Amino acid sequence: MLYLEFLFLLLVLYAGSRFGGIGLGVVSGLGLLVEVFIFRMPPTSPPITVMLIIIAVVTCASILEAAGGLKYMLQVAERILRSNPKRVTFLGPLVTYVMTFMLGTGHAVYSIMPIIGDVALKNGIRPERPMAASSVSSQLAITASPISAAVVYYLAQLTGIQTDITLLTILMVTVPSTLLGTFLLSLYSLRRGADLKEDLEYQRRLRDPLWKDKILHTTATSLDEKLPASVKHAVMLFILALASIVLVAMWPDIRTIGEGKPIPMSVIIQMMMLAFGGLILLVTRTNVQKVPEGVVFKSGMVAAIAIFGIAWMSDTYFQYAMPSFKTGITEMVQDYPWTFALALFIVSVVVNSQAATARMMLPVGLAMGLNPALLIGLMPATYGYFFIPNYPSDIATCNFDVTGTTKIGKWYFNHSFMAPGLIGVVSACTFGYTIAQVIV
Repeated sequence: MLYLEFLFLLLVLYAGSRFGGIGLGVVSGLGLLVEVFIFRMPPTSPPITVMLIIIAVVTCASILEAAGGLKYMLQVAERILRSNPKRVTFLGPLVTYVMTFMLGTGHAVYSIMPIIGDVALKNGIRPERPMAASSVSSQLAITASPISAAVVYYLAQLTGIQTDITLLTILMVTVPSTLLGTFLLSLYSLRRGADLKEDLEYQRRLRDPLWKDKILHTTATSLDEKLPASVKHAVMLFILALASIVLVAMWPDIRTIGEGKPIPMSVIIQMMMLAFGGLILLVTRTNVQKVPEGVVFKSGMVAAIAIFGIAWMSDTYFQYAMPSFKTGITEMVQDYPWTFALALFIVSVVVNSQAATARMMLPVGLAMGLNPALLIGLMPATYGYFFIPNYPSDIATCNFDVTGTTKIGKWYFNHSFMAPGLIGVVSACTFGYTIAQVIV
């Protein structure tokens, strides 16, 4: 019966993934109802902490966006790319990595993708090379961001198992491992695919008058917009918020009130993000009506609703089924650690969210008694949703490439993001697992 119920769980996730975003959350709510009232599973608690963290981070980042901070960051990134155009295949992925690292979400990189493609095209570089790599690196960086929901959830859960694990402990594993993955996927991308003069699709578009005009005369740039001085203040305050979170995480005494235990970092992050969001609002005098209109707010709130349903339904099943599965699965994972990475990867392919994957699978790993070093080292495997090319950033990247070199292949799985994604995740997990054995 447990296997049939697990099959039902996968079917619900698949059905929800056809709608994506909010649809995935509410369809999972339907699955939760069936689990409780038909399969008679005791419901677990909803993922309130993760949702509150997402809301707090998204609120602060959305205020930054409304204040013009993202446009300023975009202009800085564009100047770096245009001053080193021949290195765009390395710099593009690094730029999107840093943006995700700072904002905790990969959805803020849409505005930089047309610029990366434009820089590549103007310098005779196949746009697929930097664009596909940049899309992948923007998602790979989520497990390295100190304010991403996935990292904060890992921190909240693992500190209860091993008290000497801090935010810095996790970042010392995930930052170097994902940066190495980004470097290797960029290195691979340097020579991938045919050069533009030999690419059949690009040459076909050049023969089409409409495509030729779009290719030769469309220039994507953010440098022609003059921004007020207040945008620099907004960015500086946001960076200060990140630095404050890391600082407080490094020294637990700062967050110890009276004689009690240190305040959990999940609470600290919520407090810091709300406080600095308010500070940015006051300093820059931003119109608060603009905050819900930005891409960061919309994508973040959609993610919160998706996680609400997915995590609650999945947690209910695994808490119910784990006593029956624990012994056999634990032995297999302890003998072959890569199998847990494979499980993370497969779940991520289905649910399209690293935070939701972490919320589903980390309790499973902890219930099996897996070593925290293993769990942290394999965190990059929560990014598997490049495998099926239906994620918004990947679709958008294909649309931004006017040359047609970044594409979904004829056979669906032979798309532009497959090889960079596999290289990035496998190398990050391999290096992360190795370094975690030393640090954790």
